Amino acid sequence: MSFSFIKHETNIDFIGLRKIAFMLSAVMIIIGGISLGMKGGPRYGIDFAGGVILQTKFDAAVEIDKLKKVLEDKNLPGLVVQQMGKAKDNEFLIRTSTTDESSAAIHKAVTSALDESFTGVKYDFKRIEMVGPKVGEDLRGKALEAMYFAILIIAIYISGRFEHRWMSAGIMAAGLFAGITTLQYFHAPQVWLVFGALILTLGLCFMLRLNYALGAIVALIHDVLITVGLFSIMNKEFDLTIIAALLTLIGFSLNDTIIVYDRIREIRGLKTGDPLPVIINRSVNQTLSRTIMTSGLAFLAVFSLFMFGGAVIHDFALAMLIGIVVGTYSSIYVAAPIIISLTPPEAEAPAAPSKPLKGKIKTA
Repeated sequence: MSFSFIKHETNIDFIGLRKIAFMLSAVMIIIGGISLGMKGGPRYGIDFAGGVILQTKFDAAVEIDKLKKVLEDKNLPGLVVQQMGKAKDNEFLIRTSTTDESSAAIHKAVTSALDESFTGVKYDFKRIEMVGPKVGEDLRGKALEAMYFAILIIAIYISGRFEHRWMSAGIMAAGLFAGITTLQYFHAPQVWLVFGALILTLGLCFMLRLNYALGAIVALIHDVLITVGLFSIMNKEFDLTIIAALLTLIGFSLNDTIIVYDRIREIRGLKTGDPLPVIINRSVNQTLSRTIMTSGLAFLAVFSLFMFGGAVIHDFALAMLIGIVVGTYSSIYVAAPIIISLTPPEAEAPAAPSKPLKGKIKTA
């Protein structure tokens, strides 16, 4: 027996609001896209952009503006200085962009500048890291590749699990392999290779009418785009930690989507004769309690991490918080409702007469 704090007979018209929800999502994605365009793309961290990063802690108060001015005089390329933690911590993150200089040379230049300008103030370097430009480029490609293959495997699974179309899923996988091989033949950059493969996935799902898979993929892309857009608006860096958060969010969002899809499959299997919008709306309402409990508890756990986890994990937790909210929203307003838009009117409802559902399906 499961716990449910929302009545099983709840009938909120989520599907009736789908067009408004689609417009809201489009606006959020467009705003994020504009932000990315104005900034020339994501603001990559050292993992992806390459360069040297030094985490420095002083034992006395140091003004960040003075620290920036001192380091700028050393002509360090792409210099960025950030305050870490609270002002009283006197801890800073010093980063330079891709450079031919070694980490030892950068360390020597920074040490020289600090010794000259902050006489009598003790400091130490808590962290020194260097990533070459080629490594950063490879990491960007691998990160996108990991996200793509996660989405592809999800599409194949959903096609077989909910539509019983393993053959079509196999055809889609074969088509993708052929498409990717063609792109590789023309020596397409890895980033464009991944985006091309993603477009091929969407196109094949649409052509083969794998509606459940297409709905799930669109919802996942929706979640990632909005999270990335919000990070761009907040001027946050993208590094391997954020990619880890996005991959986690793909799994989290998919979990809730599958719960809703499973309920849709169960109700359609009863052949009630109800039109598809009614079935989907009923499914979302019946799983609403579980959705809120799962997302709510996950949000509280990640919020604690955000508040008390420290500066190193702060951005990871922030991406997770955004993703939990957006993922829950997309499971209700994107993944399920989009099936209606993809299903022909003549296929929306079975011909059998309507039957009562009481006692047929367990509550979520």
